[in-house]
Amino acid sequence: MSIEQWDLTSKVSPYLDRHMLFPLLEYTDTLIANQTVSYSSEDVAAARLSLVRPTHMVDYAIEAYKKLHGDNADIPDDLVQQKDRVFVELEELRKGCEELDKLCNDKEERAKLGAAGKWNVDGLHSAKQITSETVELYRKMAHYNFDCGDYQAARDKLANYISLFASPPAQSQDDVDEDLVAAGISSATNQSATYGNDPKEAGNASMYHLKGMDDAMLQVLWGRLACEILLMDWDAASVAVEAVKTGMETLVTQDRLSSLSALQQRTWLLHWSLFVYWNNSSNGGLEQLVDLYQSERCKQAITTNAPHLLRYLTAAVLVCKRRITKKAAAGSNAEARRLMKNLIHVMNDCDYSDPIVEFVNCLCVKFDFEVAQAKLSECEKVLSADFFLCRQTKLLMEEARVFVFENFCRIHNKIDLKALGEKLAMDQEEAERWIVDLIRNADLDAKIDSDEGCVVMGGTQQTLYEQVVERTRDLNVRSAALSQNVVKLLDNARKDKAKRERASREEE
Repeated sequence: MSIEQWDLTSKVSPYLDRHMLFPLLEYTDTLIANQTVSYSSEDVAAARLSLVRPTHMVDYAIEAYKKLHGDNADIPDDLVQQKDRVFVELEELRKGCEELDKLCNDKEERAKLGAAGKWNVDGLHSAKQITSETVELYRKMAHYNFDCGDYQAARDKLANYISLFASPPAQSQDDVDEDLVAAGISSATNQSATYGNDPKEAGNASMYHLKGMDDAMLQVLWGRLACEILLMDWDAASVAVEAVKTGMETLVTQDRLSSLSALQQRTWLLHWSLFVYWNNSSNGGLEQLVDLYQSERCKQAITTNAPHLLRYLTAAVLVCKRRITKKAAAGSNAEARRLMKNLIHVMNDCDYSDPIVEFVNCLCVKFDFEVAQAKLSECEKVLSADFFLCRQTKLLMEEARVFVFENFCRIHNKIDLKALGEKLAMDQEEAERWIVDLIRNADLDAKIDSDEGCVVMGGTQQTLYEQVVERTRDLNVRSAALSQNVVKLLDNARKDKAKRERASREEE
C-alpha cells in the first residue's frame, strides 16, 4: 500500500490559511526524514517558499530561500526591499493608532471607561477623541501583525477590537467593585456603577457578546480563530469556532450571506476545526467535532465540497462512541448507535473511501470481519502519516480493535475462547480476562462459560424509552427549519403578489 495515495494534504490545503500550512509542511519533512513517504525535500522547500513569499514574514522567507538554494545563495533584492518596507509600514500603522493601543493596554483607564459605559466606538470618540477611522486602523494593524507572524499581538488587538462592539451582560456587584477599586474608583461612592448591559440587551454570548454581525465583523472573527489556532490555545480556539459558526449562521438567517458563500465558508470552518478539536480531544473536542460535522448544514458541505473529511468524522466517532456510552444514564448505548447510524448515512452520501472509512464500512454495512481485520494494518499506516490523527494513532487502533469484537460479539451466540485467543495472540486465560474487560466496557449482555470455554451472548434490545428519545431527538431542529422555510415561502409569495399588482397597475 502506498501512503502517498492516502495523503490528504493536497485536498485539505485549499481550505486553510497559508499560515496554517507551515506546520503541515514541517510534518511532511518529518515523514520524509523517517522514509515514511517518498516525497522530495526540495519540493517541500519550494512549496514553503511559495507560501511565505506573499506574507510579511521576510526573515522566514529568507530562511526558506537559503534552505532551497543553499546558505551561500544571494538573497533576491525584492526580499531585501520588502523587509525595509515592512518596517516602515508597521511603524506608520503603529503611530496611527498609538493612542488607542495605549488605552487598550491601560487596565485602569479601560476599567473607568467600562464602568462609565463608554468602552465602545462612540464612547471613545466623545471621551478620548479617538475616531472610528483610528479604530479601523487598529484593526488593520492587527491584520498586519498576523501577516508578519506575530500572532499573539494580532490576537490581542482583535480581542480589543471586538470588545468595542460587544455588549456583555452586567457583572455582579462584587466583580464590579473589584474592577472599580483596581481602576482607582471608590466602590463606596459608586454603588450605582456597573459594567455591561441588562441581560435582555446583552449581545450573543456565542460570539463574544456581539449584538450585530456583518461581513466585516465576520472576517474579524475568522482572524481571531486563525490566531488562536496558530497560538495553539485550543480552549480559546473552541470558543472562536463557535463564534464564527454563530456569526455565519446569523448572516444566513438575515439573508445577508448567499447560500453559495455560506457553503464555502462552512467548508473552511470544518477544515480549520480539525486543528482545534483533534488537539483538544481530551476536553471533549471530538464530541464537538462530531456534533459539528453531523449537523445538517455541515453534512451538506462535506458531501458537496469536501468528502475527504469523512476520514476525520469516522475517526472521531470511533474514539468518542464509548465515552458517550459511559456518560449516558445507566450506560445506555442509544447515543452511540445514533452516532454510528448518522455516520453510515454520511458515508453513503460521500464519494470517498480510504482504509479507515472502509474498515467501518466492512463492519457496519458488509459485516465482513476478515476484510475489516486486514484493513486494520492499513489504518495504522494511514493514521501515523496523517497530520491531524498521528497523535491519536494508538488510541484509534485500540478503539478499532474493540469495535471489531463488539460487533463480533453482537452477531454470535457463542464465541470460543481458544479461537478468540488465537486471533488475539493470547492464551485462553488471557483471552478470558480480555473478554471480561471488553464485556464490562462495552456494556454487552454476555457471560463466560468456563466449563465449555466459550462466551455466551445474550440478546440486546432497545428499550421503548430509548426508541422515543432517538426518534424525537432532532424534532425541535426540524421544526425550526420547517418554520423558517414556511416564513420564506410566505415572504416570497407576498413579494410576487406585490410585483403582480404593480405590473397590473402600470398596464392600466
